[in-house]
Amino acid sequence: MKVADSQKDWLAKAREVLDIEARGLVAVRDHLGDSFVRALEIMAGCSGRVVVTGLGKSGLVGRKIAATLSSTGTPSFFLHPVEGAHGDLGMIRREDVIVAISNSGETDELNNILPSLKSLAGHVISLTGGIHSTMARLSDVLIDTSVPCEACPHGLAPTASTTATLAVGDALAVCLIDWKSFALDDFRRFHPGGALGQRLTKRVEELMRFSPLPVVPSGASLGQALDVLNAGGLGCVCVVDGGGHLLGLLTDGDVRRLVCAGRLALDAVVDSVMTASPLHATPGQKAAEVLDIMESRAITVLPVVAPDQTLAGMVHMHDVLGQGRVKFSRS
Repeated sequence: MKVADSQKDWLAKAREVLDIEARGLVAVRDHLGDSFVRALEIMAGCSGRVVVTGLGKSGLVGRKIAATLSSTGTPSFFLHPVEGAHGDLGMIRREDVIVAISNSGETDELNNILPSLKSLAGHVISLTGGIHSTMARLSDVLIDTSVPCEACPHGLAPTASTTATLAVGDALAVCLIDWKSFALDDFRRFHPGGALGQRLTKRVEELMRFSPLPVVPSGASLGQALDVLNAGGLGCVCVVDGGGHLLGLLTDGDVRRLVCAGRLALDAVVDSVMTASPLHATPGQKAAEVLDIMESRAITVLPVVAPDQTLAGMVHMHDVLGQGRVKFSRS
């Protein structure tokens, strides 16, 4: 193990890394142009949510960007591209804006869902260093986040590129703060002690939906379940027994997978295709805990099960966040 006289070498190496990352930031700053302003206009005019997506290190950066946007007045959430390909695209609405992140612009899992995202949402903004990449071609607006080199000596581990992308996300968020005149009092409302913080301390039973619930009895046909799912507006249907105990859950994603596999048979018994013993919340759980579960599993709705395993209600992410009572703009 190197000691004492090698300290100067390690400090020099650390400073070299920071110098490389600083040069990357300067390069990205110099790349900014009309496309950044266009992206800002689109995000400022978004009447839905800014949906950030990316894989691997880009996904981690995306989660932070989404969190920063949400806490500063621009509603946002992170969509995992793999989960998106397996049904979670159902949470995208026409009024949403997509922000896709990939350093190379050639992330297959992300590019595979971009055509669907473009058809579902209003605009796709890409943050990428691959300005001639597949992702760039599939995007409406491109922000160039290319850096001269990575700090990793092998050029493999994302370092300068992720720092630069994160900084561009901060630049977008801070510009939106100014655009929307998002003030200190607004910031306080979105953090612990404010309206959202107080809401997240509530129990699920205070926020959940009691009726009508999208429910079918065990033994119902898949066709019957689809009718209830379509009318329910929550993206899922609960399967219960004669005593009201939750047996399973059928989601939009499950149906999509059945269709893709050629296994959608409307006369099939719903029990044969449902997810048995699904993830659920309990009435006494704190809303913040349920929100963590939803975010970590990339889901937007959970059945709520009483101690006797009967279905007590359902809770949607919008119920937790306030159904419009928590305001994300001053208008």
